[in-house]
Amino acid sequence: MKVTDHLASSKNPCISVEIIPPRRGGNVQQIHQAIETILPFNPPFIDVTSHAAEVIWEEMPDGTFKKRVKRKSPGTFGLCAAIKYKYNIDPVPHILCAGFSKEETEDALIELNYLGVENLLCIKGDNVYQRPVPEGKTANTYALDLVQQVDRMNQGRYLDESLIDAAHTDFCIGVSCYPEKHFEAPNLKFDIQNLKNKVDAGAHYAVSQMFFDNSKYFEYVEVAKEMGITVPIIPGLKILTSKKQLTTIPKVFYINLPDELVDKVMACKDDKEVRAVGVDWALRQSLELLEKGAPSLHFYIMQNTGPFLALMEKLAPKL
Repeated sequence: MKVTDHLASSKNPCISVEIIPPRRGGNVQQIHQAIETILPFNPPFIDVTSHAAEVIWEEMPDGTFKKRVKRKSPGTFGLCAAIKYKYNIDPVPHILCAGFSKEETEDALIELNYLGVENLLCIKGDNVYQRPVPEGKTANTYALDLVQQVDRMNQGRYLDESLIDAAHTDFCIGVSCYPEKHFEAPNLKFDIQNLKNKVDAGAHYAVSQMFFDNSKYFEYVEVAKEMGITVPIIPGLKILTSKKQLTTIPKVFYINLPDELVDKVMACKDDKEVRAVGVDWALRQSLELLEKGAPSLHFYIMQNTGPFLALMEKLAPKL
C-alpha cells in the first residue's frame, strides 16, 4: 500500500519510523530484533536510509595513493525486502542524488519495482563523499531532478527513449522538507517554493526534518498551504537521549532547540534522566501535533528503539 493510502485510510493516526541498515560487517539480526520490538504498535511503513559510496584514498607502499569507493551501510534494498515480506510492512527506501548516476538510479528503481516496493523517499543526499559521475553518464543534481526521473518512469519513460511500450512504474514519491528551512536556502519562502516545485513535478507527500519546536512546523505548513501545496506534510520527530545531542543535533541538522528543552536537559544528572525528558518532550509534541491536524507522526529511531517504545507506552493509549 502507498504511504498516501495509509494516511487516507487509517482510522487512527499513523505512527511510522526510520531505521538505518547495519554498517558493513554488522549483524542484520539486530535490525530484525529492533523491528520486532515495534511491531505491537503497527507501524504502517518504515523508512530505510541509504548512503552514497564513500571515496577513500589509500596510501600505497610506493608512496602513491589509490582511490577506493565503498559503502559503509549497504543493504537498503535487501532490508526493504525483509520488511515487506517478513513483517508485511511497507518499506520506504531512500533514493539519493549524491553518489549515483541517473543510469544507476534507473536500475535501482527497476529492482525496487520488481521487489514490489511501492514507496520511495527522494532526497539530494550528502555531497561530502560524492564520487565523480562516470564518463558518458549523467546525474541528478537536486531532489527535484530525482522526482522528475521517478515521475517519468511512472509514465513509462526511461532514459533509453527508444523503448516503446515500456512498463509504467507506480511509485508513491515522498520528499523531505525543512520547518526551519534548509541551511542552503536564503529564507523560508524560498525553501517552501522548492518543496512546491517537487510537488508540481510529481511528489505525493513530504516528511519533515526533525524539529523540537512545534510552532516551526505549524508556520511551515501554513505558508505551504498559502503557496498552494496540498500534499500531506508529515512531521518528523526525534527523541533526545543524551546531553551531547544538544550540540551534535544543531551542528549536523542545522536546527534550534527550545530554551525550555535545553534547560531541562542541562538540569539532568545523567543520560537516563535526559532520556526521560526527551520522551516527555516528544509526547507533548506528538499530542499537540495530532490535536492540531498533523496527518501522522514519523520518528527517527535509527537502531535504538528503547526511547520510542517508552514514548509509545504513553502515547498509544491516547490515540
